[in-house]
Amino acid sequence: MNSSPEVSRRQFLATSTSAALATSLAPKFAQAVEGSGNLHVGTFRFDVTPPMGHSLCGGWIKPVLAVDDSLEAIGYVLLGAGKPIVVCVVDWTGLLNSAHIQWRQALADAAGTTIDRVTVHCVHQHNAPFACLDSEEIILEQGDLPHIVELDFYRKCLDAGRQAVKKALTQTTPVTHVASGQAAVQKVAGNRRLIGLNGKVLTQRGSSSKSPAHQQFPEGLIDPMLKTVAFYNGDKKIVASHYYACHPMSYYGDGRVSSDFCGLARKEKQKQEPDCTHLYFNGCGGNIGAGKYNNGSHEMRPVLTKRMLDGIVGAEQELQLQPIESVKWETEDILPPLNPLFDEEALMKQISDKKQRVVSRNRPSYTVAFIRRIHAQKPITLSSLHVNNVSLLHLPSESFIEYQLRAQASAPNRFVACAAYGDGGPWYIPTADAYPQGGYAVSVAWCAPEMDQMLSGGIQSLLSRA
Repeated sequence: MNSSPEVSRRQFLATSTSAALATSLAPKFAQAVEGSGNLHVGTFRFDVTPPMGHSLCGGWIKPVLAVDDSLEAIGYVLLGAGKPIVVCVVDWTGLLNSAHIQWRQALADAAGTTIDRVTVHCVHQHNAPFACLDSEEIILEQGDLPHIVELDFYRKCLDAGRQAVKKALTQTTPVTHVASGQAAVQKVAGNRRLIGLNGKVLTQRGSSSKSPAHQQFPEGLIDPMLKTVAFYNGDKKIVASHYYACHPMSYYGDGRVSSDFCGLARKEKQKQEPDCTHLYFNGCGGNIGAGKYNNGSHEMRPVLTKRMLDGIVGAEQELQLQPIESVKWETEDILPPLNPLFDEEALMKQISDKKQRVVSRNRPSYTVAFIRRIHAQKPITLSSLHVNNVSLLHLPSESFIEYQLRAQASAPNRFVACAAYGDGGPWYIPTADAYPQGGYAVSVAWCAPEMDQMLSGGIQSLLSRA
């Protein structure tokens, strides 16, 4: 691993652009409208805090015992660029497969638009729900496993979302300008995968670590920049979306619900600017965590929160307004290739084995759910919102940081911000060259290595249409 993270990143950007050129399924073109038109935006937010006793992170850590701070779903509806566009981000671990599709459909129906013009992402906090309806059905058949997600609570959140979006449509504000800015976040992100001399993953530096070896290794390949994109009515900021790639956990597993340091930074910024709706999106942080700088102590949560808030404030100081001249919404469907290492029959036997730990039985249900989804030919939708020279990419699951850096390198004349953790069905999405290196992320990647070519091709296609 290079001793200089910045040099490593520059070398990567210089050499990886060509790797992003690949094929995927035929493009699925959504309605794209040139010109700013009569743009309006309506914002919404609603509570998605789970009740006491609800499962957290899929049911294999301690369930809800207390709520340190509430969880929210926050978003906006953009009107005047064809059919309404809905962008939403949720303080949950993940929304997967049919659960993700249902969320998008519910918000689409409320906004009077089509599902292909809705994107929903999760911040990926772990003391939070991890919703997969297909997995819930699988584990309920066992009779002795904790819920993945409780359906009454899940449906209540969907109802709240519908109501919030409908209300947003009655309280819209003109949008005349867009602005973008970025700033480096200090001492938060580090690459989780530490590679040994044999080219294999030597150890994983997770979200927290007390290991001196983990802390002495350099940050490795990251994207140090927090990016902000804001919409304005004249000189009044209406919506500000912040993007940064890193697992957002300081500590978890204690049953205390929290939006954690990324969500807390967003909430603090919201207090500072109550008249602007602030959203936080986790970028391609599948192989990025805070373990280099975070020892997992309770004292570190406010420290990390402050570092994230400093990044948000720094990015906003760089915002420069420009009149909106063009708006495009583009989509591309991909049907990921399945990882041949996972066999549905063997996984179902593991799920049914009552001698196994809960995590060893609940977690395979996510794999089975994704296998069945692909066999049913249900694709994943990638999407992008292009406003002037700004491109907002909406990507699935725990994509590796390389996808984000490739996207930026392949469109050097555009301001590219990536929101990952959309449809979480695939779990981790490593790069093709990461598979032979091994490590945790590869062991829970439900897609084959060919997913690299497909996802990179989809990203390139979206950017080429900007």
